[in-house]
Amino acid sequence: MDVILLVISVLLITVVLLQSGKAESAGNILMGGNAELFAQRKERGSELFLSRLTLILGLLFFVICLVLSLI
Repeated sequence: MDVILLVISVLLITVVLLQSGKAESAGNILMGGNAELFAQRKERGSELFLSRLTLILGLLFFVICLVLSLI
């Protein structure tokens, strides 16, 4: 179970680092940039896949941590 948690952790870190578009927009708020961060834009293609994969890996990480703490 520990090995699975380690693999999911590494995958989660990698997937989060691949999502650079949102982080660049968030930096504009601190620097006084325009408000494009809150614009309604749909995720498509690889962005949508990375978002869903991040959600799934995050949930798996959370559930496995809970299971390991109860054992």
